Amino acid sequence: MLQLIIATVLFLVMMFGIGFILNMLLKTTWFPIYMFIIVLVPFYVWSTWDKTLSTSENFTSFTFIDLVPVFGALIGAYLSGWTIQALRKGGYKMF
Repeated sequence: MLQLIIATVLFLVMMFGIGFILNMLLKTTWFPIYMFIIVLVPFYVWSTWDKTLSTSENFTSFTFIDLVPVFGALIGAYLSGWTIQALRKGGYKMF
């Protein structure tokens, strides 16, 4: 359980940091969420795919332990976009 908490917080902080940097460099707000959903989630599913199982068995093989860090990373990506948006509304032009 401690490892799950640490992994979730680690993924949240990593996605927040990566998303914040991407938002500053690319001048976008919600790009990290799109990148996470379009690139990282399918890559994770593809990397854990077992060709001997059916499609439904592959998707039901994901457990709570597998999904909690993914939701933590998604929250980190959302928070990075929200932070950049709040900084821009606050008048910070470099973000």
